[in-house]
Order: sequence, then structure tokens, then C-alpha cells
Amino acid sequence: MASDPKGRTEAGYLRHAFVCGHQRGEGATRPSCMNRGSLDLMRELKQRVRAGSDLNLRVQKSGCLDFCEQGPTCVVYPEGVWYSLKDETALEAVFQHLVSGRIDEQATLKLE
Repeated sequence: MASDPKGRTEAGYLRHAFVCGHQRGEGATRPSCMNRGSLDLMRELKQRVRAGSDLNLRVQKSGCLDFCEQGPTCVVYPEGVWYSLKDETALEAVFQHLVSGRIDEQATLKLE
């Protein structure tokens, strides 16, 4: 059995956030999350998680989550809760969801 360099005893994460990192080219008919700053937001969220929790959490870039019109977008598992990271309040809501499991319904993604 292989040992884990981080000392984990089982695979997986308590909570796992995927931040859309999709980029569409100039002149595309749809917006893209990366062009709206999703990677900077992902880096900030990663820093907060590293500094504010010793829980087994993961934040990473995903491919297109297909809701770029509402973006930048993010989904947190295992709950499958979607967020639109349009402001600092939403980023804080995702952080709190990751570390505490508390879901802020006001910050979740709403289709317009």
C-alpha cells in the first residue's frame, strides 16, 4: 500500500471546490470565467483555506462549468452547491462553506 505524502489515511476530501478556469477567445459569443478573473479568485480562496483551516479541503481549477454568464462560477462538493463569485461576499461564503459546511443561500448561484 502506498503512503500519502500528506499523511492522509483515505482518499478524497472533506469538501472540494472547483472554480471555472475556462477561457474563450476574443469575439466569442459567450463570456468566460477566466476572462472575468476566476483564476485570481481561485488563488485567493486557496490562500484563505491554507491559512484558515487544517481540514482536508481542496480548491482547484476546473474546465468549463457551463454557467459563465453567471460567472465566475464555482461548485463545492460533496454538497454540489453552486456559487457565482461576483464579489467579496460570495468568495467569503465559499470559504465559510468549505471550512464549516455552512451554506449561505444568499450567495448561491441563481440563474437569471
